[in-house]
Amino acid sequence: MEFSTGKANGVAALRIAGVLDAVTTADLRPSVNALVAERHSRLVVDVSGLRIIDSTGVGAVVSLYKKPKEYGGVLTVQNLRDQPLAIFKLLRMDRVLAA
Repeated sequence: MEFSTGKANGVAALRIAGVLDAVTTADLRPSVNALVAERHSRLVVDVSGLRIIDSTGVGAVVSLYKKPKEYGGVLTVQNLRDQPLAIFKLLRMDRVLAA
């Protein structure tokens, strides 16, 4: 898995590529926690490069979604496709998280 973070115009961005699963999710947590600690009003997760996500990865995205809501922020997931899109649709998360 590869990921990067960035900030511009009050929007924090997290880009995830590769595989987000039980093995790789732990690598992502410190960066996610740092973004959330900055309390951005808008957080965008770009998953255009994400090929595979499992239940642990989904749990990480849901956890990330809940944190900004605690202080009135908004998280959206953009560019879902292929297997991640199928998982999000199966769980009906595309209706809540996808932009």
